[in-house]
Amino acid sequence: MSVTRDMLATYRGPQKVIARFLDAGPREDRALAFLMAGCGLVFVAQWPRLARQAHQSGEALNPLLGGSLMAWVFIAPLAFYFLAFLSLLPFRLLRREVTGYAARLALFWALLASAPILLLHGMIAGFIGPGPGEKAVGLIWLLVFGWFWIAGLVQAGRNAT
Repeated sequence: MSVTRDMLATYRGPQKVIARFLDAGPREDRALAFLMAGCGLVFVAQWPRLARQAHQSGEALNPLLGGSLMAWVFIAPLAFYFLAFLSLLPFRLLRREVTGYAARLALFWALLASAPILLLHGMIAGFIGPGPGEKAVGLIWLLVFGWFWIAGLVQAGRNAT
């Protein structure tokens, strides 16, 4: 299946998609590609908000974009690897043999699959500005991201047994 079809299928049933990925065997290249694509989309989602900020404050846009690039494409992937490691700890306490790869895949896929909502959030932040619409879409993204991540971790726990 293509990535976009997998993303759409994730909104219908995230555990099925993660199960299919895990059944294909450990593929670190796939997990890293999901992470980098997700971080790249989050970076792109920041552009309208940063352009609005630069316009309103009179700042130059390029330094703002450069800082966002540094944060999302170089630093955030390291933070996501650490967060995936931390997500293994509850499974270790419960003595479930979830692999590090499965935890990384669940987190990285949750980021990539929920990225379209972040793109909408960025457009609202850039074109409409701060307000209830931006907050609502941000909350929707947070809930969807959490749903995808937890469902992926649950499926990883099922595959471990």
